[in-house]
Amino acid sequence: MLTLYPEIEPYATHRLAVDAPHELYLEESGNPEGIPVIVVHGGPGGGCEDSHRRFFDAERFRIILLDQRGAGRSTPLAELQGNDTNRLVEDLETVRRFLGVDRWLLFGGSWGSTLSLVYAQRHPDRVLGLVLRGIFLCRPRDIHWFYQEGASRVFPDYWQDFLAPIPESERDDLVGAYYRRLTSANELEQIQAAKAWSVWEGRCATLHPNPSVVEHFGHPHVAIALARIECHYFMNQAFLEPDEIVRNASRLSDIPGVIVHGRYDMVCPMDNALALSNAWPEADFQVIRDAGHSASEPAIVDALIRGVESVVARANGEAG
Repeated sequence: MLTLYPEIEPYATHRLAVDAPHELYLEESGNPEGIPVIVVHGGPGGGCEDSHRRFFDAERFRIILLDQRGAGRSTPLAELQGNDTNRLVEDLETVRRFLGVDRWLLFGGSWGSTLSLVYAQRHPDRVLGLVLRGIFLCRPRDIHWFYQEGASRVFPDYWQDFLAPIPESERDDLVGAYYRRLTSANELEQIQAAKAWSVWEGRCATLHPNPSVVEHFGHPHVAIALARIECHYFMNQAFLEPDEIVRNASRLSDIPGVIVHGRYDMVCPMDNALALSNAWPEADFQVIRDAGHSASEPAIVDALIRGVESVVARANGEAG
């Protein structure tokens, strides 16, 4: 089974101002002359992690990490103003032009798969290939499953902690109830709600309990950005048209792609991936038997690293 490549440090970091008040954190590692690949992180609001560099052979890839608006090392942290899907797509194009990249590989999981798919449908001529994990179509039923009823029945013990900040009288619309607290002027109320929201996701993300994943999700810096930005997007149907990704899947037909999805993904159930695969049959759809949602699970790591090589080989074959 393949494992992550050795740790590497960036050879360049950038701060890129987009429309006010946002400034994006951007870094490059690996080979400056290599195959460009951009990591499209999850959430929205999750931010990149150092481990994301390690899915790629540093001798062959120009590895680009971008913290999306309000996430990670981008500023202002957890900012909702001017933060929507259209602007994130525009930011990817701004970054591509800034770095002088003609076409690149997109590597995204969860919300990162959503944003990668929307970008690829709007700019197919700029995409070498797509390596996607934990597909999230952001349909109302997908949000309802994780934040209202569905996953709650698989993890009823963890669900009790998710419900705790919300009075019973508001529990018929938990996303709305959380949004009120996450946008409250009371900073203590904000951070308490953010931690409950984020830890719920971290606890459900892996097939086997993983304290380090839960600890990461519970870190205040991660939790406040993840919870506020996710809730903002989900209150607005992710700023997408109904079933937009599946309806526009024909635009992906000429793009080499791999879809990797854990059989026991409780954050984004596998019907997301199956719907995408049915609409985009040209992509290689891999169901990972012993995995949930997280990119850190060993079988997912193996499939993603193999997926990168497969997509690059197909892209090079088509280019040739």
